[in-house]
Amino acid sequence: MYAKSVRDFCVKLKKDVINIVYIRQLIRASSSVGANYIEASDDSGKRDEKLKIKISRREAKESIYWLHLILIYNDVSLETGRAKLIDEASQIRRILSAILNKLG
Repeated sequence: MYAKSVRDFCVKLKKDVINIVYIRQLIRASSSVGANYIEASDDSGKRDEKLKIKISRREAKESIYWLHLILIYNDVSLETGRAKLIDEASQIRRILSAILNKLG
């Protein structure tokens, strides 16, 4: 699950004045991806389903933004973890775009 992977990544980060702000935003965005997707499958109509999927896709994009801003202080392990999370968020965005195209 993407939000759990992001959470586990954030636990490893240095908690300085800058990262605290970025971490909060990243946690919110990444957890919103799954939350909105779950709401989309709630049988509340096609229009609401599409809206929630669009929000979920937007939150995945925002997660990528915050991941790029996080300070890792040249830690190779953290850079590898960040790259994996960025790739996963990109894949999630593509999947959500395909779902939206299918919904019409």
